[in-house]
This record gives sequence, structure tokens and C-alpha cells, in this order.
Amino acid sequence: MAKFKMKVYQLWLLFVLFLPLTNVLCFSELSFITEPSDVTVLPKDPAVLDCQAHGQPPVTIKWLKNGVRLAESEHIQFLPNGSLYLPKIKHTKEDSDEGIYQCLSQNKYGAILSQRSRLTIASIAEFVVHPVPMVVTEGSVARFSCSAASSPPATISWEFNQSTLPLQTDRITILPNGVLQIHNVQLEDAGQYRCVATNIGSRLKSREAALTVNQGVGPKPRQRPRIIAGPQNITVSLHQTVVLECVATGNPWPIISWSRADSKPIDVYNAKVLGNGNLVISDVNSKHSGVYLCRATTPGTRNYTIAAANLTVLVPPSIVERPESQTRPRAGTARFMCQAEGVPPPHISWLKNGEEVHLNGRIKMYNSKLVITQIIPEDDAIYQCIAESEQGSVLSVARLIVVMSEDRPSAPRNVHAETISSSAILLAWERPLYNADKVIAYSIHYMKAEGLNNEEYQVVIGNDTTSYIIDDLEPARNYSFYIVAYMPMGASRMSDQVIQHTLEDVPLRTPELSLTSHSSTDIQVSWQPLPAKVSRGRLSAYRLSYRTAADNTVISVEIPQNSTEYLLEGLQPDTIYLLRMAAATRVGWCEPSAWTSHRTPKTSSSKVPSAPILQLEPLNCTSIVARWQTSPESVPVQGYRLCYHEESQPEQPIIQLQAQTYTYTISGLDPRRKYHVKILAVSQAGDGYQTDQTISTPGCVSARDQPAATPPPPDHVTVLATNSSAVSLHWSRPAFTSGKTVSYTVRCTPVGTHNASAIRYLQTTKQSVMVQDLDSNTRYEFVVRLHVDQMSSPWSSVVYHRTLPAAPSRPPAGVRVTLIEDDTALVSWKEPTEANMVVTHYTILYASQKSWMAGHWQIIQREGSHTMALLEKLELGNVYLVKISASNQVGDGPFSNVVELALKRGNAHRSKNPRHSDSFHDTTVFSDGLYHIDQRSMTGIIVGVSIALACIVMCALILISKGRPRKSSGHKVITVATSEGPHGGLSLPNELHVENAEALIPMISAHFIDAKGGSNMIINGAGPLNSKNQSKRWLLFKREIRNQTESDVERRASLYEAGKTVLRYEEHLGSAPLPPSSREIIYGPLHSESSHTSEGSQETGDSGHYSNEESNEEMSNPSTSQSSRPESFGPDDGTTVAELKQSFQVENEESLCLHHSAPDATRLCCTSGGSHPIQPSSQAVSS
Repeated sequence: MAKFKMKVYQLWLLFVLFLPLTNVLCFSELSFITEPSDVTVLPKDPAVLDCQAHGQPPVTIKWLKNGVRLAESEHIQFLPNGSLYLPKIKHTKEDSDEGIYQCLSQNKYGAILSQRSRLTIASIAEFVVHPVPMVVTEGSVARFSCSAASSPPATISWEFNQSTLPLQTDRITILPNGVLQIHNVQLEDAGQYRCVATNIGSRLKSREAALTVNQGVGPKPRQRPRIIAGPQNITVSLHQTVVLECVATGNPWPIISWSRADSKPIDVYNAKVLGNGNLVISDVNSKHSGVYLCRATTPGTRNYTIAAANLTVLVPPSIVERPESQTRPRAGTARFMCQAEGVPPPHISWLKNGEEVHLNGRIKMYNSKLVITQIIPEDDAIYQCIAESEQGSVLSVARLIVVMSEDRPSAPRNVHAETISSSAILLAWERPLYNADKVIAYSIHYMKAEGLNNEEYQVVIGNDTTSYIIDDLEPARNYSFYIVAYMPMGASRMSDQVIQHTLEDVPLRTPELSLTSHSSTDIQVSWQPLPAKVSRGRLSAYRLSYRTAADNTVISVEIPQNSTEYLLEGLQPDTIYLLRMAAATRVGWCEPSAWTSHRTPKTSSSKVPSAPILQLEPLNCTSIVARWQTSPESVPVQGYRLCYHEESQPEQPIIQLQAQTYTYTISGLDPRRKYHVKILAVSQAGDGYQTDQTISTPGCVSARDQPAATPPPPDHVTVLATNSSAVSLHWSRPAFTSGKTVSYTVRCTPVGTHNASAIRYLQTTKQSVMVQDLDSNTRYEFVVRLHVDQMSSPWSSVVYHRTLPAAPSRPPAGVRVTLIEDDTALVSWKEPTEANMVVTHYTILYASQKSWMAGHWQIIQREGSHTMALLEKLELGNVYLVKISASNQVGDGPFSNVVELALKRGNAHRSKNPRHSDSFHDTTVFSDGLYHIDQRSMTGIIVGVSIALACIVMCALILISKGRPRKSSGHKVITVATSEGPHGGLSLPNELHVENAEALIPMISAHFIDAKGGSNMIINGAGPLNSKNQSKRWLLFKREIRNQTESDVERRASLYEAGKTVLRYEEHLGSAPLPPSSREIIYGPLHSESSHTSEGSQETGDSGHYSNEESNEEMSNPSTSQSSRPESFGPDDGTTVAELKQSFQVENEESLCLHHSAPDATRLCCTSGGSHPIQPSSQAVSS
């Protein structure tokens, strides 16, 4: 009931707080129809800045320049529609019309301010860069550059010897940024060059620069590619044109190619290559931002050089969440939300009636949110959110309407707080002294007590309680609380504030480490103190653990809480060390960080550059800015090497940076991930000491200041094999609403790999990709993730696929040929050294030199499990050539290298024993000389193998002889009547005709019982069978060919011959199961209970007894029983075989009754008088 009442009160409160009144419904918001925009004009020309507003009249418009209100005059005129007219633009040092203009619109509800408009006067100030003289060799590259400070940007053209430079040849390229490139310079290119800058305002010429061309002498030596003018980091505004220059030399002339460091495709629609490798991107937007790589490659080789540059596209601010107009009672609270995006991130401020909001204890800004508490009538106004950056400004409007109310309740009394845990505080109070019966709800307000502009939070509860637990607080923080009581038409004053602290907790995480080495035997570990939100209390100590990558022995060191660095000394040079750290408060230790690797430098006599001082800073949720500097006394640096990787992921390719570069932007990262960044300086003496540092990217924030929803992963991922080294991957885009560009990352991993370099990543914008260069007959796992709006989805479900097998690509290894007889040689080899290769057979080719000259080879093939073969009938005095290839089901592999075997004439006996070396002349030539097998050793091997085979045969005969029954009547032979003529027993329903099948069955089995031991009749679960052959020999069982459409009764039916002793048995339900015997383990579950104790046999008389010795004797040879057991009698027969019970009753040529345990089994009774079936009966026939 209390919960129900609280919900009713909350609904009442929301109704009161958010119900627009009548004057609100008729409120016409004040807004702009047209706002002024940027304009560029010439001096003395007229200019018009448009501004039109809409709202409840009267509406007035005023103008501001650089924040100062303008007065109308002869030079400044206000048009009737509100626009500003300047008849003649002034541009002097004393007075200029250049500046920022805004119009202010006002009516009785308030005032609003327009966006900023920049008025610029066209001009060209001066050249910032003039062309400089150059001396080049004929056939090389010449490059001139110039730039001018102008507004609007000037167009650059070039003159040669004070005449317009002709551009008829492809050797000359003028880039949009004003750079002049002359490739394959000729002698006639020598002369004076200068650039001309032109815009709508003026035209300006630069200084001249001479180009001197020296004639080339002799052929050019071969040179590796070298980039002489690489791309530079550039920042441009939206929709501009970008030039990424790349000029390289080398012999032969290198090939220029472009790619992105994040492996995303380059926009082919807006990008083009100008000249001999310059990348020009027109109409740029935010998706073009990133790191671009210029690669100069020597044709036909793997020699290349890479230069990188970061392109940053500035985007004007745009508001993604606009504030909404609100109606609030006096003493209430209003919150205006405003979120904007842009590059760089825009700054957000608030205006009240066109003027900046004055923040105080009652009006505060939390990030970009404006919160007004204890609202008073003066707060009724129009509020504007302004998002502005160097790229422009944008505004959004909302109005606050204050509702007056009388007879308000007094404030809640005696507020006190009590700490419960590290994140919870209990708040309690007493009801207001006046008008407490009119209170419908309470509003609890709380915020952090320390710091400025802390965000205030609010919780609304019903009037049926005067206590509340707030459980979303940060540990080890002081919080302030106050309470407001609400009635239907207003709110009370705020209660007295109380301050209470939360308890400490273990730290959320450990500090991020920075690792450097100042010598080959030390590592300097440094870190930044944890912020209070992460430490969750006062730190008491740090624990640093380290070990080598090859040793699992961990060494730990505890460090005082006020330390921020520690030096590990006495380490091994050129060794990879793994380090991690944990932090503790008085409550306990946090989880240690993941291991971070660092390699100590090699011991070197020459001096190398010291480790750079690295600083990492997140630019946004997907980018990191790296800045570094080297010590002044360091060795001269020729460049830097930077690499980075996500934690627990393989490293990305190394990025080569020039010596003058001290900053780099790493983009295309995932939000909320930890990355390791490494950098070292390179000098002529070698690589310098390395710096390792860790940083975490922040989360991407959505419009409501919450982490944006993660997009779902791709679904319906399928893999189709194309060939043995490639597969085609397809997937479907998940169902989610987003109109932005979607890209995908595919991860391909060999199953069970521990090698990070074997993991491959592919990026694509399509919903399919071809994965190539895979290993044949190898099982891979594939996953796909989606990227949209700087966010990444989880990986899709794993799809496994094995590539198709391929023919062996390598020959057998270790081919050896050894002479073991005068005319016989032994060839041995090893399997090809290929993973997942199944060899089906080997092909051995051998021939004498004469036959080889004639092209005749002798061929021997061996199965894939064999790695030896004999070469027989060799002729003495010849030299034989041998080679081997491996084959599988796909095809044949290459042959091995030819191995020679020379057979000398004369006595070929040989011995490894030096004592017999004088008696036997060694005629064997060994292919590898690694081992020798003489004739005696080979004879011993053959004799041993023969003896072993003889023993195996004798053992088999003994087992067969012991497996035979001791009694002649023990041979149980199954006979199926022939299909000729009518049967003397029971006829089959469909006149089933089968061939005769015979098999010898062991005496005691799960399906056959002979109660007397002398009968020639066998009964199994399918019925009685006749004996046809009484000879004591093993017979082959011929499987019956049955029609699959026959019923179970037809399959189980057997023929009965009169005049035979039959065994009758009944099934007793409810018998307790027994543990499985050895025979059950071999044959499977047994349906017979013939192995029970003699307790059941005593009920049947003497005919029910059987020899336990015989049973054990037969059980001792399970393989014989199993091999002679007919398949049609096994558990796969498809019928439920009736189990033999402890009670056995024998009938002499009287009748036969079979009781099947299956519910649908047929009870069949046969008499000696004929083949007519007897009607089913529930009683057993007595003996």
C-alpha cells in the first residue's frame, strides 16, 4: 500500500510540475527567421547583414558589433525588416568595419541573440613563404613553394622568367596549395621562378628564385627510394580542398601509393592523384580525418619508404540536444539540457534574455547543463544555449515560466544523515511545521560538498515516509543534502543543509605506467596519482611486480603511497620484462593491472639517443595525441619510431616519423579501451632507448550525457570455401536505426594458435570479404564487428571453418638410401614438414644413370603410413638415382632432391665392426652417412620378425582351439530355411524368402540359451532356429538380405521344425538391475539374464543348470565371441529382444511360446502338430 501511495504522489507531482498553463499554451516563442552570415567585401563597397525575427509583436531588433551595441547613423542604417546596411565599407587603421556582428531580437517575453557573423575585407597582406633558389641534376626533381596571408584565400600561379609558366608538359605540376613540382628536370628548365597570389581584393607577386640545372654524368647508380617532400600534418575546415604532397627519388624511379593507417579505404569519389603521387581530396568532411601514409616502392622489389601525416577536418558546432521550454513553480528546480558536437569540441555557454547568465549558488552549470534551483519570479525569461568554436557558433532557445502560488508549506525540519557504506547514506527528517497535511511529495537534493559547480541530483519520493537511502554515491566523498516539500501548486523553502561523508573502498583501478630505460640494466617506472574518483579513498601503498617473459618467478616491491616513480636496477640487458602494479587503501588491495612489457636495451659501446619524454592525451573517444621531446645533450636524432596496440592485442605496424616531428595523433581507436604506446629515437649509431606508456580512451558521450548505446554485432555470418588458401565471408547488417556510414572489421584466427602475429584483421565497408593467404586444411575461426559513428559493436558469434586441403607443396624430408644386400637397397624418408598434411601415398622413382639418360624411371608406390621401401634386383657397378614425392587426395607434390647410390663390383658384404673390416669389402655408398646397416644386422632383424610372426600365429591357434565348445552339442548353428517349397514350421506372413545363412554362436551369450546342453536347437529374441550343419568347424555368417519395408514381426519370425526340444521362458517385470559384466562392456547392454545366480536355476530343475566353468571359459575369449556374433542378433536388429529370466521351463516337442518384453510384441505359440498359430494366452504352459 505504501508503494502504491508513493506512486500516486509522484504522478501528482509530475502533473503539477510539468502541466503547461493557459498562458504557456498561447506563448509564441521568439525565434529568428533569418540570421546574419559571414560575408567578404571589398573596401568602399556596400554590405547588407540580414536579420529577421518572428514572435508575438511588438518585436524589436538591435545590432551589436564585437559585443557592443550599435547606434544608427549615416554610415550604419537599420532596415525596416531588421537587417543592417553599411553603404560604404571603411578599412583604415583608425576605423574599420571588420568584426563580429550579431542582432538582438526582443519582445515582452524576453530577448534572443543571433549567431555570429564575421565581416571580412578582402586583401592580400604579404607572402609568408617565398620560393628559394635550387640547384638540381638533370633528370631529378625540382620543387618550389610559396604561400600568402590573404582573405579570402588567394589562388597561386607561377611565372617563369617573368612570363606565365606553360603547363603543356606532364612534368610540371602546380598543386592547389601553391607548390610547383618539376619532374625529370631538363636543361631548358633552368631560369627564374616566382609565384603570383590573386584574390578578389588584389594581386601580389613573390620574390624570384633561380633554378640551376647541372648536366648528369654517366649512368646513375642504383638507389633506394627516398621521400624528399612528404605529407605534412594539416588542419582544414569543412568542404575545403586538401593537398597531401609526396615527392620521392630513387633509381629506378619509385612508385607512389597511398593508404590510411587505420586501414579504412580512401574516398575514391573526392580523392585523386595529381602529378606523380600527390593526393588531393576535395570537399573534405569528418570522415576524411585520419593518418595518411605515402609509400614509395622500388618497382619489382620490397624496398620501400613510408611518410605519414595526420589530416584533421574542423567541423562547425551543431547542437544535438536542444533545451526545452519549462514551466516550474516558485521554489522549484529547472534543468536545461544542451549537448553540441564539432571539431574541435565547442564551448557551451548560456544567455538569459540575450545576456550572459550570472552563475551563483542558486544558478549553476554542470558541464553543459544549466540548473536553476529555488526558482524566483525573476528567473522567468528566455534562455539560450550557445555552442561556439573557431569554426562558428550556433544557438538554441528555451523559455522558463514561473508559476506563483500562495499558502506554501514550511520547510522540512531536523534533517540528519548517517553513513551506511562506501556508496550509501541514510537521510531522515521531520514533517513541515505548517501545512504539512497539504504536502504530496518530498524532493531530496544532494551534491558533492567539495569543489565548484558540482552537479546537483534530485530524487522525488511520496509523503508517506520521512527517510530515504541514497545509494549511488562515490566512496570517500563528502555530500551535502537538503529537502523540499511539494504541494499541488507550489513548493516549500529548502531545508537546512547537512553534510555527510561516505566510507572508503578499494581503488577502482591501478595507475597507468610509463616505462623508460636510462641504461641496459634498469627500468624507470613512473605513474600519475590516481584521481579521487578512482582511488576511492586515501591510498596507503603501491605494489610493483615484475618478472622476465621467460621466467614465471614474480618479484614484488611495495612502494609508499606518496611516490610516483621507482627505479628497477640490476636487470639483464636485451631482455623482455613484464610489469604490473596494484594500489591499496585502508580497506584493501585492488585487482592488479594487466602485464605491461618492456625490453631493456642492448649493451652498446656507442652512445645512442636517450628515451624520449612522452606525454599522451586523449583528443576524443577514438583519438590520442602523443607529444614527446628529447634531452638537449642527447645524440643527434635522425627520426622516431612509434608503435601502439590495444591491451591484449597484437602491435600495429611501426610508424616512421621525421626528426623534426614532436607530435602525432593516433586515430581510429575504440572508446573505453586501454592502449600501449611506445616510441624511441633513431640515430646513426642505432636505435635509442625506448619509452612505454599506457593510456585509456574515454567513452563516447551521447546527447543525454550518457554512454551511447553500443550497436549490435553483425549476424548471419557464413563462410564459403573458395580454394585451399582463401574463403569468402558474408554477413548481414543488424537491424538498428542509423543513417551514418557503417564499416566492418573481420578477425581471422587459426584455432588453437598462441602466435599473435597469426591473427589477421581486415576492414571493409561491404557485407562480404575475401580472406586470402590462408593455410590449407586448417581450421579457422571468423568473427565480425561493426563500426558506426566512432563506436564499435561486440564481436559476432564465432564461425568455424576448415580450409580445403591442397596438394603437398614440399617433398619428403631426410631421404636416405642404404645398401643392405648385394642387389637390394633400403630407402627411408620422413613425412613432408607441412602442418595438417595427410599423405595418402608416396611415389619412389629410381633409375640407373644409363636409364636416367634415356628418361626411363622405375616406379614404386607405398601407402602414406609407410616411410621405407626396398629397391631390389639392382645391378652392380651402376650408380642409381632415387627421388621421392608425396601425394594426397588432391594431387601430387614435388619430388625431393636426387640421392645417388653407387654399387661397386666385387664382394659387397659389409660390417660396422672394425674387426671384420678386413674380411669384407664395403661396397655400400650412403646417401647421408648418418647410419649403417650391415648384412648380419639385417639378417638378425628378419629372423626376429619371423619368430614374432610365428608366435602370433601359434597364439591365435591356441585361442581358437580354446574357444571351441567342449561338447559336441555346443556348436550352435543357425539355419534359415531355404526359399524353395513350403516350410514345415511357421510360415511367414508375406512368404518371406531368404538365403541360407550359417554362423557358429558361442555356448553362453546374451541372446542364446541351451538349457540342457545337448539340443541342436537355438532360441534368440527373434524365435527358434533350425540346425543344418553339425560339423565342428567355423562357418562364415552370411548376412540376410532383408526388405527394409518388412515389419518387425516379419523380421523376428523364424521357422520351427517339429520334433525338436524347445526352451520356453517368461519375463518377470520389476527385477533389480545388476552391474554390467565384462561381456556387457564388450557387446553393449545385455537383454538376457543368463548370468544371474543359480537361484533361478533351482526353480527349473536340472535342465536349468549350466556350467559356470563353461561360462567363464567362453567369457575369457570375448574377441572370438564378438567376431562370430551375427550382426542380425545384435542390439541394432531393430527389435526389443525378450530378456531371459531366472525361471527356465523345458518342454519336449510340445509347444513353443515366446514372450516379448516390448509392449507391441507379438506372443506366438507353435505346436508339434502343425504350423497353425495358437491364440495368445496370459498363462504359461506347464512343463
